[in-house]
Amino acid sequence: MLLRSLFINPSSSHFTFSRAHIFRSRNLRNSEMAPPILSLVLPSETGRVLSIQSHTVQGYVGNKSAVFPLQLLGFDVDPINSVQFSNHTGYPSFKGQVLNGEQLWELIEGLEGNDLLYYTHLLTGYIGSVSFLNTVMEVVNKLRSINPELTYVCDPVLGDQGKLYVPQELVSVYREKVVPVASMLTPNQFEAELLTGFRIKSEGDGREACKFLHAAGPSKVVITSINMDGKLLLIGSNQKEKGQPPKQFKIAIPIIPAYFTGTGDLMTALLLGWSNKYSDNLERAAELAVSTLQALLHRTIHDYKSAGHDPQSTSLEIRLIQSLDDIRNPQVKFKAEIYG
Repeated sequence: MLLRSLFINPSSSHFTFSRAHIFRSRNLRNSEMAPPILSLVLPSETGRVLSIQSHTVQGYVGNKSAVFPLQLLGFDVDPINSVQFSNHTGYPSFKGQVLNGEQLWELIEGLEGNDLLYYTHLLTGYIGSVSFLNTVMEVVNKLRSINPELTYVCDPVLGDQGKLYVPQELVSVYREKVVPVASMLTPNQFEAELLTGFRIKSEGDGREACKFLHAAGPSKVVITSINMDGKLLLIGSNQKEKGQPPKQFKIAIPIIPAYFTGTGDLMTALLLGWSNKYSDNLERAAELAVSTLQALLHRTIHDYKSAGHDPQSTSLEIRLIQSLDDIRNPQVKFKAEIYG
C-alpha cells in the first residue's frame, strides 16, 4: 500500500539507517487510520531531537530555552518535560509537577507503540533524581536499538560555583553510566570537576579534564565556562578517533555583570545544532554558539535597562524570541584559538 511504501522508502537521504522495521505496525488497522508522520516520511536535513528537560510555564529555562532555537536551526524537536513548574525556582515561589521515571517510560512506550521512536539526537538537561536518570539511560538504549547512530548530547546539570543543585548521589550515576554513553558533554567548570575528580585551576587543567572525559566516553567535550583570574573561558575538545590526541581550542568570553537563567540550556542546544552542521569542526560550532548567546545576553541587558530595571538587582529572563535573527544567522564575533 502507498502509505506503507512511503514509510519504508523515505525521500530524504539524511537518515541512512534502514528503518523498515521501525514502521512495521503492530496493529494494521490503526496504521491505516493514522496519518503519516511527515517528520519521519519527509525528514528535515538536520534531524529529529528528543529533548528531555525541565519546563516552565513562564520564562525560558530547560525545554523552553532549547526547543525554539533548535527549531529555528531546522530540527524537528519533541520535548519531554522532566518537571513542569509555573516559573523557575529563583522566584519567591513556584508550583508544579515532577515527572518520575515510570511516567517517563510510559511516554516512551506510547511513542514506541506507534512506531515514533526514530530520533537522530537525544538532548538531556536538568534531571533531579537517580530513578529518573536511570530511566533516561534505558531511553538511550532503546533509541540506539532503533537508530545505532543516535547522537546523545548531555548537559550534566549538577551545580555551579561550588554548589550542587541535585542530590549528591547523582554525581556517581553521571560518572558511571551517563558519561560513557554520551556523544557530546557540555559541563561547566564545577560540573567538570565533579565528573573528573580534580580541580580546574588553569587552562592546562581544563584541557586535561577534557581528555579524561574523552577516555570515559564522549568524543566531543565542551567546558562551557571556566572562571579564571576574573576571565571567562570556554574550552572545547574533539577526539575524532579513540586513543588519538583530541583537537582542542579555547574561546575568551567577556563577563557580563548580571545573572541570567536558561543560558546553559540554550548554549547546549546551540552546540547541538551547530555541531550537527559542522560535525568535524567543533570550534566553528562553538564560535557560532558563543556569538549567538552573547548577542542575546546584550539584548536582554539592554531591554531590562530600557524598562527601568537594574540588571544587577535580580536574575534576568533571557530575551529568546526577540533574538531569533541572532539564532538563525549569528555574526561571529568571538573566535576560537586552537591549541598547538
